[in-house]
Amino acid sequence: MTLPLSPDELLTTTRTVRKRLDLARPVPMDLVRECLEIAVQAPSGSNRQGWHWIVVTDTEKRKAIGEYYRRSFAAYAAAGGTSAGQYADDPDRAEVQRRVGDSASYLAERMGDVPVLVIPCLRLHGGKLPDGNQAGLWGSLLPAVWNYALAARARGLGTAWTTLHLAYEQEVADVLGLPADVRQGALVPTAYYTGDTFRPAPRVPLDEVLHVDGW
Repeated sequence: MTLPLSPDELLTTTRTVRKRLDLARPVPMDLVRECLEIAVQAPSGSNRQGWHWIVVTDTEKRKAIGEYYRRSFAAYAAAGGTSAGQYADDPDRAEVQRRVGDSASYLAERMGDVPVLVIPCLRLHGGKLPDGNQAGLWGSLLPAVWNYALAARARGLGTAWTTLHLAYEQEVADVLGLPADVRQGALVPTAYYTGDTFRPAPRVPLDEVLHVDGW
């Protein structure tokens, strides 16, 4: 059963969920499969559909992946990645960033406890990423990942788009026994969310970032 959301409601209330992921409630694999069936309806370059989806529910494997994520987040935070200092002249945005940093830290400490971890991948010749612009490559995967997040939201599940584990991509590949030609694109924790609903997030006004017919 899906929630009674209009298309605009679904698109504007599919938020990154960190603190509100229910770590104690199991997520049925059938529900994850439903979301992935929606995911693979996304477009891909030349309709190649080169994606693969790793769904991790095993307790020990989740904990191992969570530990690599925690290490990567610690380095990211130490380098100022979650700092609100860049918005010193905008107190409202600085406060939003502070909350984001706090919730990101919360998830980093608990990633391995999330009941389902989804890792979308691409299989590449030799496993080597191409030199130069990779927009076309990842553009054949990321729309499908977003489809997954939207499908999850419509079914009462929360997700978060994360990539920090990629600092330990090979180590995670070893945990999961991935072939050498498989490259990971994201790590999407998935769980039922607590609370009732979500609302659109504050955003930079469109006119500050809109350019028509040129910069």
